[in-house]
Amino acid sequence: MPTSTRRPIALVTGASSGIGEELARCFACASHDLVLVARSADKLQALAGELEEQHQIRALVLPTDLAEPDAVRPLVTILKRRRRLPDVLVNCAGVLQHEQFAQMKPADHQAIIDLNISALTGMLSHFLPLMLKRGSGRVLNVASIAAFQPIPTLATYAASKAYVLSLTEALSQELKGSGVTVTALCPGITATSMLTAATQADQRLSRLPGFLIGDVGDVARQGFDACMRGEVICVPGVINWTAMLASRSTPKWLLRRLGGMLSRTGAL
Repeated sequence: MPTSTRRPIALVTGASSGIGEELARCFACASHDLVLVARSADKLQALAGELEEQHQIRALVLPTDLAEPDAVRPLVTILKRRRRLPDVLVNCAGVLQHEQFAQMKPADHQAIIDLNISALTGMLSHFLPLMLKRGSGRVLNVASIAAFQPIPTLATYAASKAYVLSLTEALSQELKGSGVTVTALCPGITATSMLTAATQADQRLSRLPGFLIGDVGDVARQGFDACMRGEVICVPGVINWTAMLASRSTPKWLLRRLGGMLSRTGAL
């Protein structure tokens, strides 16, 4: 981390709600200045004002639709000009749609790919070289427990998160000894606006037992701690951790059959 007396800077995408908002709170509480990125300017401004007052930090708001082509380049230009390049990069912006693959519009699949994969890769490709040049930095990529197995009715989303996890694991090896660490946060079902929207689209999700739904603040805190320790993978919750271990040891053909069976019976 920085050797000067200035506060470290954390850039958080998807900071207007959910896990991204809670991660911004974690970094502010740890005396990081913030760069907050999301589409909703009003929500970002409100969060920035609250965290500046509570923690005496500085928060720069940069409303951006990261799904737009080449949206990252202007961010880099602004941050270089203001000398606000991040010490920590948090890639949390993402989108989910719970539906059979063939029933989704092509634009819906593309939206998932553009934000969950292309935007995250763009952020990494612009900011990682700057961290490597400096010789220090941390990256937290928000993936999902869905990254560990194929999930019918979440096919494109799960595949996008598998990409994030695979990329993170590969980079963790490439970056060894560089002073830069990269972590994948893989939460299970979490009480966020994304879950609320998915439940409205599929009422079967409202029948999920409470013990399967993680608290967003706790998920963010575990992700923050893992990032600061330089861990490669963080799976919050004992149930999710057990499911992850099981998925990594279960033959792929069996995972596919189980997922298909659950989908056909309405459990997914």
